[in-house]
Amino acid sequence: MKIIGLTGGIGSGKTTVARMFEKLGVPVYNSDVEAKKLMHSSKTIQRELIDLFGELAYLDGDLNRSYIAKSVFKNTDMLKKLNEIVHPAVRKHFKKWCKAQDYPYVIQETALLFENNAQEFYDKVVLVTAPMEYRIDRILNRDQSTREDIVARMQNQLDDVEKLPLADFVIENIDLKETNEKVAEVHRVLLDFTKDI
Repeated sequence: MKIIGLTGGIGSGKTTVARMFEKLGVPVYNSDVEAKKLMHSSKTIQRELIDLFGELAYLDGDLNRSYIAKSVFKNTDMLKKLNEIVHPAVRKHFKKWCKAQDYPYVIQETALLFENNAQEFYDKVVLVTAPMEYRIDRILNRDQSTREDIVARMQNQLDDVEKLPLADFVIENIDLKETNEKVAEVHRVLLDFTKDI
């Protein structure tokens, strides 16, 4: 089984692309969703987050996402410490999840793949891109974020120009019909790649 990384900047449409792969039958692991689950279920992670962020990290046992987001998105040191707590737990959970899958390849959707220098973990990497204004508009439409907050979050991620040479496949996600066609094309190539040579 091959492991494919799916990444892209905030608002690029990674999850939309991931769903397209899922419709083709590909098992997809959403790192962001699973990280949130682990932050709720793991007592070890909860203790470490409270040590890092204080008692406000959890309210009535629930992760205080907005408080943590505000604490890290303009503080790269805190973001790094948060990632050092959560990423190893997600990696371990993902490896366990992989063992339960039965498909020629699986996809791990992860926002900070290149930022965390994790590309060597994957057999191939798919990068989802979209122009900056499209990305900002998408986030404004789905979140309660301000434009300033969005730009601050984007500054914690590498620019697409830096990611492009590191990716094996690039899917520009502007027109959904074209994105779907590109996903189907990449899927065919990946299925060929997984066959024994």
